[in-house]
Amino acid sequence: MTVIINMRDGIDERKIRVAARFILEGKLVAFPTETVYGLGADALNEEAVRRIFEAKGRPADNPLIIHIADFSDLKKLASEVPKEAKLLAEEFWPGPLTFVLPRKEEVPLVTTGGLDTVAVRMPSHPIALSLIRASTPIAAPSANISGKPSPTLAEHVIDDFYGKIEAIIDGGETRIGVESTVIDLSSEKPTLLRPGGLPLEEIERVIGPVEIHPAVRGKLIDVARAPGMKYRHYSPNAQVIVVEGRRERVRAKIEELVREYRSKSYRVGVMATEEFEADEFFHLGRSEEEVARNLFKALRELDRRGVDVIIAEGVEEKGLGFAVMNRLRKAAGYRIVWA
Repeated sequence: MTVIINMRDGIDERKIRVAARFILEGKLVAFPTETVYGLGADALNEEAVRRIFEAKGRPADNPLIIHIADFSDLKKLASEVPKEAKLLAEEFWPGPLTFVLPRKEEVPLVTTGGLDTVAVRMPSHPIALSLIRASTPIAAPSANISGKPSPTLAEHVIDDFYGKIEAIIDGGETRIGVESTVIDLSSEKPTLLRPGGLPLEEIERVIGPVEIHPAVRGKLIDVARAPGMKYRHYSPNAQVIVVEGRRERVRAKIEELVREYRSKSYRVGVMATEEFEADEFFHLGRSEEEVARNLFKALRELDRRGVDVIIAEGVEEKGLGFAVMNRLRKAAGYRIVWA
């Protein structure tokens, strides 16, 4: 049985203690962060962490991010904390930024996907911080079945995990909607491993130029140094097609694709920043913040409505748009139509 812990109206310390006890007992608790919902377990408990991989159906070499509530915890998990990490933490923690650093031996290899590095972040969501402070550093990938769109509502977690984990904390909709930005600081040059909720431009403002790992652009790799680099991610059941190009041409191309697929008796959904005629439509919003917040919700909702094909409007690849396009292209398996 899964316990649903309602904290939509704010933090209840009694309920936090209940959830923390589950974590300390080696059980699994899904909880909200500012990015997406996480599926949490005691990061230093090997058996508990293995349960995360089993519940999600996640490959064992796909590393997890450890969530902490105090900067001092970083030094307990990483054998080296470079000056760039300190500068970025001062500016952006708590927040949607993950560091990849050299691992201390106390961190189980199961948590790091067998790597000699560890991924760590400090979330800004008050429920997440309270849960960590009441328990221990928590390993938490997104709380979805591996490969599916990440959850931004407790209902999404319930769909995937009810009856399979011990507890789900319902804290309402997440604020950002895409996962944290991941920066590798374990080698000579800072490298972006995953764009996310903190724009790359903001990071470079603090520490200067950051290299972009080829996997961010879709290059196949053998070793994933961070989540979201190697395996199929964010994909609904429906086929996803992303339309990119000059804005004035994108609308005509989407309309053309809708007609084409409907003529073949497919149910077609469109997710875009302006209205379209289709079997189903999801309005993503107009600002990059709205689009990011609604992205995974749109993929899940159009799936729920039973479409066969989802046609997604591409957005400008700057700010949060970089993370949005990274997720959309992966969701589509890089099926991109240029307008």
